[in-house]
Formats: sequence, C-alpha cells, structure tokens
Amino acid sequence: MTTKGEHESNVIEAPFLTELAKIWRAQDTNGAWGGKSDLDLVEPYILNKEKRRALPIIGDPDPNTLWRLELFFNAVALSIERETGIMIQPILKLHPEGFGRIVLIAGRLVAVNKQLRDVHRFGFDNYVKLAHEGDKYVSQGIGLIRKFPDVANY
Repeated sequence: MTTKGEHESNVIEAPFLTELAKIWRAQDTNGAWGGKSDLDLVEPYILNKEKRRALPIIGDPDPNTLWRLELFFNAVALSIERETGIMIQPILKLHPEGFGRIVLIAGRLVAVNKQLRDVHRFGFDNYVKLAHEGDKYVSQGIGLIRKFPDVANY
C-alpha cells in the first residue's frame, strides 16, 4: 500500500510532468513560486468532478485557462525537441468561445494536431491522466518526426 506522498512523488517523476513544471518555473521571473512543489505548480490542470461541475457547460475561456493550455502544449513541444533535436513551433488558433485548433510544427511537418473544444473546461481528472495525455502527444510528435525526417528537417 502506498501513501499519498509516495503516490505523488511517483507521479511527478513522469517525464512530461517534470517538463511541465519546468515550463511553469520559467514563467516565475520574481521567484514567487520558489517554495512550491512541482505538483503544486501543475495543480491548476486538475479538474476533478466537483470542479468540473462548478464550470458552466458553455463559456468563454478566461486568460488563466488559455495560459495553462499554452504552457501544456509548450511542454509537449519542448519534450519533442529534447528527444528529436528538431525545433517545434506551437500555433494556436482559438475562437473566443473556446473552440479551435493547436498544431505543433517541425519544419514543414505537423507533428501534433489537436482540435480544441470547451477550452474553458481544459483540465484532467488527476495527475496520472495529465501525465498520460502529455506523453501521448509527445509520442505522437516524435513518431511522426521519425517517420518523416526529411519533412521535419526542411
């Protein structure tokens, strides 16, 4: 049986969550978050059932939610870059009502393509799902770059 602390320390060792926490720390130019743990930094991504119920079904995303979305896909992009050595450019096109698309581009290759809906509700049930979803996009991007290296290096 593992305790909550042991479970949390195992979760934050997930490579994607480590990268996401680094991205958040890079945003902290004044050191205000220096005392926060990595799990505390990525906690805004966790929307359990109670938090999700409190959100309207239809709504416009607030600036903090958009920022979290952007940082999430920046972490995906940097994780792909670290593995492949190819620069990744995220491009987000979003309607004010919270639907659109994000693509991560390597050269002329669309390495990750995600249709977005209900961005005001962007979040995950728990840390494991957050790590799994991030790893899924990272693996997808790496796989496409390895499959089409000439396009990615163009």
